[in-house]
Amino acid sequence: MWDYTDKVMELFYNPKNQGLLEDDREPGIAVVFGEVGSIACGDALRLHLKIEVNSDKILDSRFQTFGCTSAIASSSALTELIKGLTLDEALKVTNKEIADFLGGLPEAKMHCSVMGQEALEAAIYKYRGIPLAVHEEDEGALVCSCFGISESKIRRVIRENNLTTAEQVTSYVKAGGGCGSCLADIDDLIAAVQRERVVGVQVATGIAATKESQRPLTNVQKIALIQKVLDEEVRPLLIADGGDVELYDVDGDRVQVTLQGACGSCSSSTATLKVAIEAKLQERVNQNLLVEAV
Repeated sequence: MWDYTDKVMELFYNPKNQGLLEDDREPGIAVVFGEVGSIACGDALRLHLKIEVNSDKILDSRFQTFGCTSAIASSSALTELIKGLTLDEALKVTNKEIADFLGGLPEAKMHCSVMGQEALEAAIYKYRGIPLAVHEEDEGALVCSCFGISESKIRRVIRENNLTTAEQVTSYVKAGGGCGSCLADIDDLIAAVQRERVVGVQVATGIAATKESQRPLTNVQKIALIQKVLDEEVRPLLIADGGDVELYDVDGDRVQVTLQGACGSCSSSTATLKVAIEAKLQERVNQNLLVEAV
């Protein structure tokens, strides 16, 4: 016995919006349906939509489902979720939202929520005159020949649901649930999606870091960075030659320093200011900085 939530059982015994929608040829109203699955494979769903043409809004939705408790409850949940949405808003409804509406589904039954998402897309693409055969979800090499599941479909369900095992993929889209010869390929796709996710995080982190580095420094940050560069990169060189430098003040892009020791009485102190100090601060802090001795 599956561990179903009360919401699943409620919509199984008393499903909302079950049945079909008749096309009464109302002006400005379109009625369309999309269907997925097959009775031979165990589950089939036909989803009906009543659409207000001018606003692209879903006025009503009904379903006809052949399948288990989860399939009927998921279909009913979907019709409740999409009423009142525009078609573009409805396309953003995920199988996870359907499962969440039900309070969760057993993992082995998650394919029922995926079936609802696919039927919704099928109906909307049909209404918009977009053949499902050219939709990106159906492109790509066939991975599971038993259930006709493509690589792009498996990648999508892995990404959207953070799946990590072939068994989970089977639960969500049935791929691998037949002869099992594609399980190794599914493992490879999981690994590929995980690599893509890692690269995506690294790229996003790099972009964020770049944006952060492009922000202008506050005056406090600028003074702190100037002091850091002086202490770590300039002073050690000067001290090695018997000299030293101390930060005196920062006024906008003017950096005032005092030269000490051998640097204070050196005839080449101007070169020290411009080459050893100013050039380094321009490189590490801001190219507009000017250094002068006080």
